Amino acid sequence: MLDRSRQVLLGWATLSFLLFALVTAAVVEGWGPVARFDERGSPAAKWAVDSDWLIHPLRVVEVVFATPGMTIMTVVVTLLMLLRGHRRAAAFTAGVMVVTTATYTLIKALVGRSRPDWQLDDALLSSKSFPSGHASAVTALGGILIVLVVMLVRRGSVRRLLYVLIGLMVVVVCLDRVLLGRHFPSDVVGGFLLGMGMVALGLAVYSPLPRSHAEQLPVLPSALPSQPNLAVVLNPSKLEDVGEFRHIVTTMATEAGWPTPSWLYTTVEDPGTGMAEAAAVAGADLVLVCGGDGTVREVCAELAGTGIPIGIIPAGTGNLLARNLDIPLFLRAAIDVALTGQDRAIDMVRVSGDAIPDGTHFMVMAGMGFDAAIMEGVNEDIKAKVGWIAYVLSALKSLMFPAVRAEISVDGGEFTSHRARTIVVGNVGYLQAGMPLLPDAAIDDGLIDLVLLHPRRFLSWIPLAFRVLAKRPRTDELVNRMTGRTIVVRASADTPRQLDGDSIGPGRELHMECIHGRVLVRVPR
Repeated sequence: MLDRSRQVLLGWATLSFLLFALVTAAVVEGWGPVARFDERGSPAAKWAVDSDWLIHPLRVVEVVFATPGMTIMTVVVTLLMLLRGHRRAAAFTAGVMVVTTATYTLIKALVGRSRPDWQLDDALLSSKSFPSGHASAVTALGGILIVLVVMLVRRGSVRRLLYVLIGLMVVVVCLDRVLLGRHFPSDVVGGFLLGMGMVALGLAVYSPLPRSHAEQLPVLPSALPSQPNLAVVLNPSKLEDVGEFRHIVTTMATEAGWPTPSWLYTTVEDPGTGMAEAAAVAGADLVLVCGGDGTVREVCAELAGTGIPIGIIPAGTGNLLARNLDIPLFLRAAIDVALTGQDRAIDMVRVSGDAIPDGTHFMVMAGMGFDAAIMEGVNEDIKAKVGWIAYVLSALKSLMFPAVRAEISVDGGEFTSHRARTIVVGNVGYLQAGMPLLPDAAIDDGLIDLVLLHPRRFLSWIPLAFRVLAKRPRTDELVNRMTGRTIVVRASADTPRQLDGDSIGPGRELHMECIHGRVLVRVPR
């Protein structure tokens, strides 16, 4: 839908408006088939309902989707888009709804069709009947919501569910107008066609897709060599339509001055290391990586120190590195930043320990205890269906993970003894939903930050959560923090461990060292 040419979108709008004009002509001229359809034989009032149990919910639908209700819904959707940074989508939403309302109001006055004689006595409507304002507005809003779902929702199962719910909303409102006797069926058909035409016309005239973030900024000195080389490392399991993604990346790369990219796909056996190495050997001047935090970690570790910038296209569940670098999660916007953003040198963390292979790194966070138990306990089938909710379910099961006795050394200092349910060492500070677990952490300061959380009882999680969210600096047994260039954690027993959200199995040790400014990544200007 969003990738259709302007000519195709104008064709859809023209078809909708031609059908609407045909219905309008039939209503004005009183054409027999349409008149018989509206009257439904004799008596005509059979279109309306007279059951008390049904009239009440129909009246609720009528009131909710009347002009005040539709105005509130439009304002809410517009504000949500503005808060998410999608200004063009907000303008598209408001523009289509305003133009739709003005158009059906004008046509009502020109056609001047009276309401059916059999409309419900409660709150009789005296305004004109054709086309149905309810049907026009709810169809336009439904079309806008579908456009936004296509733009912003990646998970196919969620998209399909939302399509069904939006479709049901439109159908229910359209049926409501006929069942209450407020409109003839042709009024509703006309309103539906008008709303559809307005959405298609809006897409043709003004795309809700964000423009390049660099358009309004000064032009940077060109970093493109005479014969640039662009490579894309892709985890195909993270995308539902690889072909569509390749088309989008290729189109946007060409528009940004890059040649057709070379494509490298990760596998179960190689989550990205070999692909990043192949891209570097082939002389890539820019490597885009599309996947979750695990795929991003492998590519960044392999390209560290090469001077090759990495464009991150987040496609996982957590996407913590992208979130902490202010890289947008909207696919097209992330591709735009990867192609036209500026390079930033960030830190990575070298990790060693029992049963950890040499050369292991992380970019976001490492953990022992409760947080690692969450990652270990995630059901992959549930995760594939509901995304981050799978982590919530796993967290609820692991909430009272037993406390761990651990010794910690910072920058080669003496080991100190602690008890904690979870130990997290971070290169960045924020988790999903902006939770500031390590608020002082910076990804380019040459330091790593550690936090120990030790809620003794179930209810202790409440003050702990408050202190974390409020960024309270005080440290004690409940929340303790440390910072250094190197950190060593030794647990007294085998404990679950994770790196960037991937479980690496139980163990007793984590040796971590920050490698300052080792990786070049593309970030927004």
